[in-house]
Amino acid sequence: MRGFLVTSAVTACAATLTLPVLGAPGAVSAPARPAAAPPKAPGAAPVRAPAAAPAKIPGATYSLPLVPLPTAEGGGAATPGRAQAESAGTGIRGLRPQRVKPFSMVGIVWDDAGAELRGRAQVRTRAVGARTWSGWQDVQVQDHDRPDVDGSEARSGLRGATAPLWVGASDAIEVRVRPGAAAGRPAGSATLPRGLRAELVDPGSAPARPRSRAAAPAPDDEERATSAANAPLAPLGAHEIPAATHRPTAEEVATLTAVAPGASVSASATTRDGRDGRDGTGGTGGTGDRFGAEEDASAAEGQGSEGTDPGDASDASTGASAGTSADTSGESGETSEAGVNGENGPADAAADDDTDTGTVYAGHAGPRPRIVTRAGWGADESMRERGFVYTKKVKAAFVHHTASGNGYTCAQSPSVIRGIYRYHVVSSGWRDIGYNFLIDKCGTVYEGRAGGVAKPVKGAHTLGFNTNSMGIAVLGTYGTTSPAKAAVNAVAALTAWKLGLYNANPRGTTTLVSAGGNLFKKGAKVKLKVISGHRDGYSTECPGDRLYAKLGTARSTAARLQGR
Repeated sequence: MRGFLVTSAVTACAATLTLPVLGAPGAVSAPARPAAAPPKAPGAAPVRAPAAAPAKIPGATYSLPLVPLPTAEGGGAATPGRAQAESAGTGIRGLRPQRVKPFSMVGIVWDDAGAELRGRAQVRTRAVGARTWSGWQDVQVQDHDRPDVDGSEARSGLRGATAPLWVGASDAIEVRVRPGAAAGRPAGSATLPRGLRAELVDPGSAPARPRSRAAAPAPDDEERATSAANAPLAPLGAHEIPAATHRPTAEEVATLTAVAPGASVSASATTRDGRDGRDGTGGTGGTGDRFGAEEDASAAEGQGSEGTDPGDASDASTGASAGTSADTSGESGETSEAGVNGENGPADAAADDDTDTGTVYAGHAGPRPRIVTRAGWGADESMRERGFVYTKKVKAAFVHHTASGNGYTCAQSPSVIRGIYRYHVVSSGWRDIGYNFLIDKCGTVYEGRAGGVAKPVKGAHTLGFNTNSMGIAVLGTYGTTSPAKAAVNAVAALTAWKLGLYNANPRGTTTLVSAGGNLFKKGAKVKLKVISGHRDGYSTECPGDRLYAKLGTARSTAARLQGR
């Protein structure tokens, strides 16, 4: 599994990663345990270690197995049959307090990407050079910012994962995961997924900005391809795409959004370091990506693109918004579509239906904001899979929070993004970082998944609705903390530009076809607001109540920037 083959930057096993266990109140000293070997698929070739090569951008991922903790550490009394309970996945698991190599981000992964971690996961850490520990911090266990279950990334190498948590530079950690029973099930039935591991991510240091073009190192093939996908917005190797002061012309839009069939899309699942497939077993682990692979799902959506949003008020509840609706009750797998707010009747259905955006640029794209490129935030292009995957258009934007905490400075934003990138690819087994764009609390926009900021790059951000959409993640956690005004303004500016390239009205509605999720079954035609929150397409708390409540403001501002 790729989660175990942490890239050329790190090949050490867990036994060499952990230093002696630290004493702490209630802690039980014990020798560090080695990491379990990854399971070998029947008939698979032996797992090969990555070829040693100097990493251009330092960074590392340390994967430590969670072990059963004594019941006293979990706050409960010892009970008979504990060994059987542990083998069944019940009981508390975690890491005793121990020194480790420096890291700044932590998450928890498990073997089966289709399994959910029901319960509570907490960590506490010790900052590098400090003597005191942090308090216990919750890790968001339900993280549905991920690939579709049957899309091009749904392969055997995928792993279940929590949201990553930014903790800052640390060199000691303690972890505890308590199981919780599913709704309607007795407490004794609570189990944890198998193969639980703590992933400690060192994002590495920021890349040095060359003083001159001549001083910059020559890009390799993948770095060149990633940068070239943004032509002509910025020169090869640029660290940022400057803001534009004018609306793009039709000719510019045609150039920026064009994708040459087969020219820049991977034809196989071969990774750059020579390993075949994501799981390191010699198999491809799934079908190869190709241009047009998502066209069947896109065609099912019809030609519709946008209607008019009857209002900008956002519903800050934890369920789907009032601007989301679908009728999935048809017989024999058939689906029919309901209007926004469920109010469409025969008389007004036509007026509220999506309208055909066509392929001719309508002139509504707002001025492009400044965007820090992948080179600017220090993406190691050797980690991701080769090539890019595109959909047909961008009909909607899903807004997320990363749930990684708010304890970062804007100067640390590139490090946070490198950590998320490494966590998505190395720990979770994805082809690239999942979000198409990321925005920090200072309003800086960062390029996410590779393939070109103006192009319809398929991301992995909203389970069930990754086709013909884009994902924008605001760095931080916004359940009870309000997002900075600069971040909300950046969401508006980015959507005004990117959605406008594809004739989408930020205050409008659009219809997408679900690839399957916990709100809408596969094949359901769902009418959504063009700028939606993650919770509109999937039952989740994301993007947090406070950020979700600001989406109405983002829609209005984006529409104004488009001149609507």
